[in-house]
Amino acid sequence: MNQFFTVDANTRGTASTALLGAVAGAVGVWALDRVDWLMWNREDPRARAQTIRVRPGGEPPSHALVTKVEEFTGLNSTERQHDIAGNITHYSIGIAPAAGYALMRGKMPGNGVSRGALFGLSLFLMQDEALNSLGGLGAKPGAYPWQAHARGLIAHVVYGLTTEFVLNMMDRKKN
Repeated sequence: MNQFFTVDANTRGTASTALLGAVAGAVGVWALDRVDWLMWNREDPRARAQTIRVRPGGEPPSHALVTKVEEFTGLNSTERQHDIAGNITHYSIGIAPAAGYALMRGKMPGNGVSRGALFGLSLFLMQDEALNSLGGLGAKPGAYPWQAHARGLIAHVVYGLTTEFVLNMMDRKKN
């Protein structure tokens, strides 16, 4: 078997590492959601209303992406199908970068905690603060209340820390 798929006590192949990163990313997204909803449910109702008002169609970015795909393809999904597709998209947006992160983290500076926090911060800045707006999946950052930015930042740092923690636990199991 070639090195790409090899998993033994000392090394992991590229595919195995990416797969473990994807698993860690799924756990990270789950943790992000728990923190995000906890904060959302305690947020000032006016800030929540402003966040919903400025979102395209009042939807979170992953669901807005599904709406764009539905409009482009002419698909008509039920509300339940749309919600499921939005949630799958949401998880995919967190799983894919985590797979890449797992492959690159050994080359990154810092220890697990700082690396994980930096990963979460980077994803927040790239996705929430830039790409969502540029892709029409969110309003310009200035349209959102400060609470939305704080909530997103904290939730994404939790995502990065959780992803790193899970990868560290898998590394310990490997050794």
